[in-house]
Amino acid sequence: MEDKELNVVDHLEELRKRLIIVVAAFLIFFVAGFVFVEEIYNFFVRDLGVKLIVLGPSDIIWIYFMIASVIAIAATIPVLASQIWLFVKPALLPSEKKITLSYIPALFILFIAGLCFGYFVIFPTVLNFLVELSGDMLETNFTAEKYFKFILNMTLPFGILFELPVVVMFLTSLGVINPYVLVKVRKYAYFILVVISVVISPPDFMSDILVTIPLLFLYEISINLSKIVYKKKLKKEKDWEAAMASDNENTV
Repeated sequence: MEDKELNVVDHLEELRKRLIIVVAAFLIFFVAGFVFVEEIYNFFVRDLGVKLIVLGPSDIIWIYFMIASVIAIAATIPVLASQIWLFVKPALLPSEKKITLSYIPALFILFIAGLCFGYFVIFPTVLNFLVELSGDMLETNFTAEKYFKFILNMTLPFGILFELPVVVMFLTSLGVINPYVLVKVRKYAYFILVVISVVISPPDFMSDILVTIPLLFLYEISINLSKIVYKKKLKKEKDWEAAMASDNENTV
């Protein structure tokens, strides 16, 4: 009983250590984002055509914090992934350690790809639709706070959702899920993804389709990748069992 309690304490201490490293990395990247916030701001408003306005001093500091936070989140993802890997590493087989380690750069790349998809594809489409909706009836002005909140809503969800294939592969490697479960819950997953698409896209049919199709495509990719990982995992387990059986026979 005491050994189990000590084991739990050791795991909690290891988890605490990993969390501290992740938080420290986030703070460092947050400060770096704060330092370069002006350059980042100019990048996002370069093609806007109008000057953003603020309604109060607090809006300015909110913009600084929002931009720095997004930069910090994106840069911290590889650190978070590596710390999760180091935490579960003792429970993995040698072959699993090598495979799961390769997921770390993939997480970062897919997150950036999701942000780029949201910013360069979804964001301009949605923004143009909403601006053209007003026609000549209204004069369009943007506050800095609402403009950057809009960018955040159009990009960050895709950055997170684009992680789905790697997360599915990682969980399959650990034996938490398998492709047969993903196929079984496909219709429920589709429903959830369609709801997400409708929520984050403007209220027109074409925008809903533009957002929905990539998400459904990502789910299907996740299923196929999970099948590949699952088959390799089963093969390695069989090889390992055969090797152990052979060793036992030789010992006898």
